[in-house]
Amino acid sequence: MDLVKQYVVFKLGDEEYGIDILQVKTIEKVLPITRIPRAPHYVKGVINLRGEIIPVIDLKKKFDLKEEELTPEARIIIVCVADITIGMIVDSATEVIQLTQDSIEPANSIKVGINSDFIEGVGKLEEDRLLIILNLEKLIANVRVS
Repeated sequence: MDLVKQYVVFKLGDEEYGIDILQVKTIEKVLPITRIPRAPHYVKGVINLRGEIIPVIDLKKKFDLKEEELTPEARIIIVCVADITIGMIVDSATEVIQLTQDSIEPANSIKVGINSDFIEGVGKLEEDRLLIILNLEKLIANVRVS
């Protein structure tokens, strides 16, 4: 029997990305963000979420994707990986899906526009729809908030 995992699906531009639902703490509307001096360009700042100060990164800047104005559909996905909590700004969070392990192609066979170190694989959904599955451990380990 194939292992089935659930993924939270979100959009950056026209592409759909997925992250393991077990790593997602909550999904919030975009809150006021306080800038941090001399932080890396992809760090938007910090938010105060119910008394917890959480750093927020802009995934489009991190992945060198085209930036656009935030729309009302924009969200901050709060994730926790290896006891590190961080927020990620995305264009929209759309759904939760289930994928079996055999429907995911490994990242080393795929070329996309972002650093392949951050990609766990690409999930094949119905009707030519693909889902880029992120490796949050590598993504967050690479984030510096000073």
